[in-house]
Amino acid sequence: MSDKIQAQHLARKAMLYVRQSSAYQVSHNLESQKLQYAMQDRLHQLGWHEVEVIDEDLGRSAAGTQTRSGFERMVAEVCLGRVGAVAAREVSRFARNSREWQQLVEVCRVVDTVLIDQETVYAPRLSNDRLLLGLKGSLNEYELDLLRQRSVEARREKARRGELIITAPVGYRKTEDQRLEKDPDLRVQEAIRSVFRQFAAIGSVRQTLLWFLEHGLQLPACTPRGEIHWKRPYYGTVYQILTSPVYGGAYAYGKTESTIYYEGGEPRKRDQRKPRDQWLALIPNAHEGYVDWDEFERIQRVIHANVRLGGQAGAPKNGEALLSGLLRCRRCASKLTLHYTGNQYDALRYTCHRAWLDKGQPRCIAFGGTRVDAAVAQAVLRVVQPAAIEAAIVAREEEVHKHDEVLAALQRDLQAARYAAQRAQKQYDAADPDNRLVADELERRWNDALVRVEELESRIGQQSYASGQLPPAQPEEFTELATALESIWPHADARLKKRIVRTLIHEVVVDVDDTASEIVLVIHWKGGVHTEVRVPRRRRGQNATHTSPEAIDAVRQLARICPDLLIASVLNRNDLRTGRGNFWTQERVTSLRSHHQIPVYSSERRAAEGWMNLTEAAAFIGVSPKTLRLAVEGGDITAEHPLSNGPWIFNRNSLNTIAVTELVARTRARRGRPEIPTAQQGSLDLSTT
Repeated sequence: MSDKIQAQHLARKAMLYVRQSSAYQVSHNLESQKLQYAMQDRLHQLGWHEVEVIDEDLGRSAAGTQTRSGFERMVAEVCLGRVGAVAAREVSRFARNSREWQQLVEVCRVVDTVLIDQETVYAPRLSNDRLLLGLKGSLNEYELDLLRQRSVEARREKARRGELIITAPVGYRKTEDQRLEKDPDLRVQEAIRSVFRQFAAIGSVRQTLLWFLEHGLQLPACTPRGEIHWKRPYYGTVYQILTSPVYGGAYAYGKTESTIYYEGGEPRKRDQRKPRDQWLALIPNAHEGYVDWDEFERIQRVIHANVRLGGQAGAPKNGEALLSGLLRCRRCASKLTLHYTGNQYDALRYTCHRAWLDKGQPRCIAFGGTRVDAAVAQAVLRVVQPAAIEAAIVAREEEVHKHDEVLAALQRDLQAARYAAQRAQKQYDAADPDNRLVADELERRWNDALVRVEELESRIGQQSYASGQLPPAQPEEFTELATALESIWPHADARLKKRIVRTLIHEVVVDVDDTASEIVLVIHWKGGVHTEVRVPRRRRGQNATHTSPEAIDAVRQLARICPDLLIASVLNRNDLRTGRGNFWTQERVTSLRSHHQIPVYSSERRAAEGWMNLTEAAAFIGVSPKTLRLAVEGGDITAEHPLSNGPWIFNRNSLNTIAVTELVARTRARRGRPEIPTAQQGSLDLSTT
């Protein structure tokens, strides 16, 4: 026994610290574990009867970047004076960084605890041992840095040659000669290609994700063991496929770096992405990609442009503002910001206040956006009208292609599901029927696989029916499209309109001419041409939206025989809307009448002036409503019909004519006996009232 071990050391317990740096070492370096646990025999030989083994830090590095609960518990026990010796196979097992190593040595010195390894016993209170422990701690830290440096440099040199492949991403397999080749599973290949195809058509990562979710399509993913499984896609899945250079046929390494920061006194590791010019290796055309490198670069530019950052327009959204992110102030060269105001937040307004926010200077310009958007839309329509027919044919073909692509993906899923069902059936048939614990589980799996097959067959049937409803595009169907663009544009999707505008327009420089009370727009087209457009500025109190004259005239005529509530119902039934696109209500009809000075409905005035509907007029002259309506449509009798799906309006004076008398005489002369009395006949059609 060493003379450094005293009675006070043996009176306390000894602690044996067992550690390995990684999970791989724990699983494979079993001989090292046995040697470390064998240190218990050495402690017993040195005189300790109570030996506590601390092995909860197996698989954790001692470099200082991971929390080691076992080491902390050992130091705490030493501080409490309960430990006479701490032991390890090599002292490097305790710590590989100076902070924790010096902490352990200093605590052992204060409470008089010895350190023991396979070779010797160290007493920290002795200056020579303390010097030796300090040197060993420095050497342990240096040794770790040296090993890490050698390993990192070897990896980097191999990566610069494009030969370092850690794991193969989904859609690829790693070959024996350290190269990547496409996964032989065609279902996996087509799923990844469909991601790129949909992004090329939509231009947004999120909208591509929503397309997959809308059609219930799955995407492949890799398990840690390299096995493929299918799951519901997430944004990160689609974004990773679209931004990873490996799918563009390039080898890339060193895209991220790890930094150490401290949180609550504990070190934490953070991974962050580096700019492309700082990557260690980027080798285009290193293997076969799912898209070529030029297409991959174009996709990255589109994704970058979708981020609303640094004056960029950002991805098209659902808002109605057509020029969001495209307007630039002529006075201060700042981008204009967009605000939605009004009770319904449907009135858009463009403002430039960067100078006021950043420098405290007066605000530049501000104006309503409805007229400006309409003027730019007219300019865009004039540009796209010559190619409208060709674009419509291409759009119809793309729509048919999308349906076919969904159908093909579902058929691939069905083929995989049938294979899974057959495999489950074989497993069930191979099981012992008397072993119900196994047979019942295999039967349940078989039933689940059959349900999946039935679900996919049903979805394929629905998709096939929907695809059959789309006839092939014929050029003669679109001959009038060029002239109908203006009527189609207001009802088109907001995102689609913004994508069209951003495809044609680089930016719009805007200023306000206070003298002429005009908004001056200079449109910078993508081809390099500039166009100036002047829009009259809306004065205060002037509404940019107006109710259609057709609706106003209809209200003026219907007010003779209908109250406001019934007028609102008739207007809505004829698909007429207010100037802001809202449905009509009794209050809105009342407001319209008041603004245009239309008298309110009155039954007394109606009777005095002689206004009647079709049913009342027919009863007044003694014929059926249908007979009277046919006479009016034939031009024999005068009546008003302001809306096609609304009531007829007659005046008593127009019924006291010779034509009406002759109509009544002809009707009575050929009238037969009706099977159902006229009083019991009814109709729900407003046009017959």
